[in-house]
Amino acid sequence: MPLLYNFDIDTPEELLTILAQNLQQRRLEKGLSRDALSILSGVPVPTIAKFEQKHTISLASYVALAKALGYSKAIKGLLAEPLYNTMEELDTINRNKNRKRGRNEIDK
Repeated sequence: MPLLYNFDIDTPEELLTILAQNLQQRRLEKGLSRDALSILSGVPVPTIAKFEQKHTISLASYVALAKALGYSKAIKGLLAEPLYNTMEELDTINRNKNRKRGRNEIDK
């Protein structure tokens, strides 16, 4: 099994906090209240408030908010390109480009 080093030390909670802070900052930069963003996105005000304060939201609501703020292209780009750490991993990615199903074991 090859040694893989992961220098990504952000926890999911830290990433959610950053996403919530970024969304709130973009909302405020556009001069939008939560009510106004709710109207634009169709996401209820309490959901927006909960995300900004407690960093929890459904993916569908997050996408609706991002779209309302003009970030459709950025959302489409998320996970659009494969990432790899080694040439072996890149080879695996290239071999598996047309796969329709995964497998149960990590290293086979």
